[in-house]
Amino acid sequence: MSTGSPAAGSAGAGSVVGSTGRLGRGSAVLAFVLVQVIVFALAYTAGRTGLYVFFALGSAATVGYLSHRGWFAVAAASLGAILLIAVGLPIVMFVARQQPSLVIEKALSTEVHRMLYLSIYGPLLAALFTVVFGTPLAYLLSEGFPGDTLIESLVDLPLVVPHSVAGLVILFGFGGGGAFPSVLVLGTMIGLVLAMAFVSAPFAVNVIREAFETVDAQMEYAARVHGANRFETFRRVTFPLSARSVVTGGVLAWARAVSEFGAVAVVAYNVQFFYPPAGGTITGQHAPVFIFNTYTAGSLAESSAVGFILLVVSVLIFLLIRWLAYGEDDTSASAMP
Repeated sequence: MSTGSPAAGSAGAGSVVGSTGRLGRGSAVLAFVLVQVIVFALAYTAGRTGLYVFFALGSAATVGYLSHRGWFAVAAASLGAILLIAVGLPIVMFVARQQPSLVIEKALSTEVHRMLYLSIYGPLLAALFTVVFGTPLAYLLSEGFPGDTLIESLVDLPLVVPHSVAGLVILFGFGGGGAFPSVLVLGTMIGLVLAMAFVSAPFAVNVIREAFETVDAQMEYAARVHGANRFETFRRVTFPLSARSVVTGGVLAWARAVSEFGAVAVVAYNVQFFYPPAGGTITGQHAPVFIFNTYTAGSLAESSAVGFILLVVSVLIFLLIRWLAYGEDDTSASAMP
């Protein structure tokens, strides 16, 4: 005789159905990806990669049709696929056309090791700078205050400033004759971090501000009613609920700093920095500058090999940070009725 309650049985059945549904969707996605990979490989081997574009568009339209959401879904999937192809196809082609021997050679190069160290360490300092000082600003902007529109415009200004101009702005603001004449900016780690922080700050501040704005005001009010002051409310309620978005803002700032070329080329084309394996200070270049120099020297293959190494390292670091910050996806919502 069964002792389980009907509610428990119903919940168990729902859980099984939900798990089966997720398994089915996962298998369908995996099959779709495998088909795309196989067709692309065949088209690339035959030298007719352009044909794959039409196959991908047809696949997207088919998925939209099978979703049973009408012709609007077909059109939306097809148009969205055009953007995905414009972004994804060059990356896939870039990876497919690498020369493995040259990639290995560059991966073992001491010069590339120094470039990678600077291109990870420098952006990390810039991201920490923007998060540490941008989080309080984001909180104030989420609360609102007189003149907050002006401050928001100032935060967003680097998004529209040409990056070479951003480098000049840093030099005029903090270089010789600037606010701190005794601080060396040109060709130093300080200048590199300031240039990166300038262009990446909007990404961190805006993401964190939007997270603070989504926090339930009633939860903050409940904390205040129970005697918590504003700082305790922020520390125990607001910030924990927004912590993932703070990490996301930091990751976006780091990624933006890694890719920066214009401002860095003006402020810190050649950078002096402490390199632990050398046991002292050396001179190196940020990855985009290093790759550009290799390219202008007439070696597309070598510059692409270095770019491929940077791409792989950046993706691995991004996935690691995401895993540490988010862990496994929360599936508790799927069990809810």
